[in-house]
Amino acid sequence: MFYKWLDHWEERRAQRGDEGKKVTDVVLAAELAFPGAGNVASIADFCDLADRAVADPSYFDEPIGSELSFEAGNGWISFPSDISTETDENNTVFARITKGRSFDHALVVFHHWNARSRNDLLAKSFARQDITVVEIALPYHLERKRPGSSHADYMLSANLGRTIRSVRQGVLDGRKLIRWLRAEGYKEISVLGISLGSWVAGLIAAHDPTVRKAALFLTAGSLADMVWTGRATQSIRASLEPAIKLPDLNRAWGPVNLENYTDRLARPELDILVVLALRDKVVLPELSKRFVDRLNDAGAKLDLLEANCGHYSLSIPPYVIQSGRRLRALLCRRP
Repeated sequence: MFYKWLDHWEERRAQRGDEGKKVTDVVLAAELAFPGAGNVASIADFCDLADRAVADPSYFDEPIGSELSFEAGNGWISFPSDISTETDENNTVFARITKGRSFDHALVVFHHWNARSRNDLLAKSFARQDITVVEIALPYHLERKRPGSSHADYMLSANLGRTIRSVRQGVLDGRKLIRWLRAEGYKEISVLGISLGSWVAGLIAAHDPTVRKAALFLTAGSLADMVWTGRATQSIRASLEPAIKLPDLNRAWGPVNLENYTDRLARPELDILVVLALRDKVVLPELSKRFVDRLNDAGAKLDLLEANCGHYSLSIPPYVIQSGRRLRALLCRRP
């Protein structure tokens, strides 16, 4: 009876999230994902560029000469993004910082798609345990929201190039913030990503060797498979399906597919926690388990929590307590 109620609660929550989502045209916009690409007219050519980006170890590196022009005060940090977009509001990054007592450990948090607030309880809880929590706004979210938009449609959409650019922008923003935290004296940096934020956090953990602990909640490897099968992204699939097949979408979005970086995530000094929801209709558990299997095959240092809840109900008791305890165990673990 409880799980029947829980599934019904999940569906009602998903229906609220459908508001404002529309079917749109597929747009390649390769120049947004691959600077200097020029005019790319076919999906096949886009996929070729994506394959090259996956093979390029510098694709998620900060630009040479990126400056730490940060403003900090009253519990907030802001700085210019190293990727400039057509939306002025999106070009300044904002993060809320809840400080612990020392400079030993900072946790950078990447929220879910269409987040409308930050997590006060999480921030205050870990700050009391002497872990500084920094909650960064992903592109086109919160303070970076595109004027007039009902949701963060520029972060994830049927515009193939802009979606890659947005995830890449989130990765570069996060790496720049981590570099600043290091300069401020923090000795240990960890990342937590939730749902879409887990792709950003996972890519940072894969490419930034200064990150030693990564918690990926409600995650999977393939962004394309998640969008194709997920309850929250049905309008995007409806947009994509007439123009592109799923195998081609997996190639096109290869640069942001965590399964392409399992060897990097399996480096010996990185501890990973994956939390998946067994009743999830947004990030299907079979996708999460496939990613976990690939991490295990690569030899990653992996801890796994399988919660018997849905995507949204991970945020309510008892599931939020279970995941919080496992996250605390990860962050307090000594090398």
